[in-house]
Amino acid sequence: MRHTLYWILMNEEFGEARAASLHTDLTLSSLGSRTAAQAFEAGVEPRDIWIAVCDSMGVPESRRLGKEKPRSTPF
Repeated sequence: MRHTLYWILMNEEFGEARAASLHTDLTLSSLGSRTAAQAFEAGVEPRDIWIAVCDSMGVPESRRLGKEKPRSTPF
């Protein structure tokens, strides 16, 4: 997972303002009591950070890959 995809998923799940707040303020025990921002600075993989945020915030497995996009119907 790239940093960009992390932010797409964060913004989809929590909205831009809350995602930004969680990124800098939420302490994640599974990442050594770091915030997501600190974990990124320490070189932790974005996927591991995303999973830690999901676990901490109770995001269901069904939404961890992002919201399902509507499919276009071929005519």
